[in-house]
Amino acid sequence: MASGNVTEILHWYASHQRDLPWRRPDATAWAVLVSEVMLQQTPVARVLPVYEEWLSRWPTPAALAAAPAGDAVRAWGRLGYPRRALRLHATARVLTERHGGEVPASVEALLALPGIGSYTAAAVASFAFGQRQAVLDTNVRRVLARLFNGQERPPVSPSAAEVRLAESLLPESPGVAARWSVAVMELGALVCTAARPACASCPVAPSCAWRRAGSPASSDSRRGSQAYDGTDRQCRGRLLAVLREAAGPVAGPRLDAAWPDPLQRGRALDSLVADGLIDPLPDGRFALPR
Repeated sequence: MASGNVTEILHWYASHQRDLPWRRPDATAWAVLVSEVMLQQTPVARVLPVYEEWLSRWPTPAALAAAPAGDAVRAWGRLGYPRRALRLHATARVLTERHGGEVPASVEALLALPGIGSYTAAAVASFAFGQRQAVLDTNVRRVLARLFNGQERPPVSPSAAEVRLAESLLPESPGVAARWSVAVMELGALVCTAARPACASCPVAPSCAWRRAGSPASSDSRRGSQAYDGTDRQCRGRLLAVLREAAGPVAGPRLDAAWPDPLQRGRALDSLVADGLIDPLPDGRFALPR
């Protein structure tokens, strides 16, 4: 049954895949790495314009490494979780200084890069280098949980059993395995979605354990998306936006005007400084990292 599901999903992907720039044959390993970092917890529609501008400006790790870190933070715009911009900048410097400006192909070398975890390392090895790797993002884990385990959603963290299942489904050919990984990811993004799965359009609906069980709701108490309005995260975003939009360092009163609560504003500012996203200057002004 498993091999039949793999075949059906690969056939579905052949006619339903989106034309995304990081999937094109001419996409470099650096482009794939950039896309994977940007796509973490961020929808494709928001990533596309930032990704295209980023690669136009910094088509190689060396190009980004030569720029100030603050330029990376500014170019990150409103993608959210801006520490990812700093990690990409740090990665570009490591690639330039230790890897001849090239993204390494091995998972072990990828894991040694700043901010690169097991998922991103496997994804780059698979999608950029055509390796036979189990790529377990949120979409893939949800598809496998429903299709094989009859669960609406997987556990919070990948289990050893999930990894073994994902590895057992990989086709023997590395190239086909890489295509399978992106195909099941696409199925989760477009059809087997978290909130409103389109089961009638799913190529493997007849063999889906979750559907055959009547699509039972998950028994865990996990909450949906967290509130954003009024949070420290929103406050951080407002403060960082002031600096991104400024031509140079800004004085404290400009940041004060960005958020009304002085205690929350001070807490958010301290956290931005601690994260290396804002530099406090000796004259009392603040700037993006240099």
